[in-house]
Amino acid sequence: MHNLAISIRISDDLFIKDPESTNLGKRIISESIALLDELGFEAFTFKKLGAAIGSPESSVYRYFESKHKLLIYLVCWYWSWIEYKIVFGTINKSSDMERLKTAIEILTKPIKVDNAFIHVNEVLLNKIVVSEATKVFHTKEVDKENDQGYFAVYKRIVQRVSQLIMTINPDYKYPNMLVTTVIEGAHQQVYFADHLPSLTDKKRGKNRVYNFYTEMVCKMIS
Repeated sequence: MHNLAISIRISDDLFIKDPESTNLGKRIISESIALLDELGFEAFTFKKLGAAIGSPESSVYRYFESKHKLLIYLVCWYWSWIEYKIVFGTINKSSDMERLKTAIEILTKPIKVDNAFIHVNEVLLNKIVVSEATKVFHTKEVDKENDQGYFAVYKRIVQRVSQLIMTINPDYKYPNMLVTTVIEGAHQQVYFADHLPSLTDKKRGKNRVYNFYTEMVCKMIS
């Protein structure tokens, strides 16, 4: 997979200038991931990002109009990457159940760095998605942003996995609810393990999150 030339495309509405088009833009993406992981969204500012990349704050505004748009961009980049992993990870599986279990594995197991994208640390980006992604959806502008297609890739992933469920069991009534429960629940379990461990059964080095959601899905659709 790493030998393929993969390009992640994000909605043009999320940026003023495509950060993938310049070295400075890629540095903005790389350093914003590191800084968001270190500081959190509330404490993160373009002024601090400018200092981290050794460039004026104004140079960041040439790419993104706000830190909210930057966060949406990063979350969309993450889900586009996950979608590509699901597509390539399931394409050669011999059965729909194998494809479904592979998709659940990609959605729930710990993330590893993908060397195909050297300016993006996917491990840190996953941590940002786990801890900050609700701030993408839970805003007063969510309906407008949804109409503009900001969340299209996330919805495509849900539809891809939901379709696998419906192929296995066409009578199952709640495929979208089940898939979003897997995605958001898995992230919640990771967050709990890091910060509120008494609320989860996830253990370091174990695949309990994957095992739990695979078992849950298979039982629910059987």
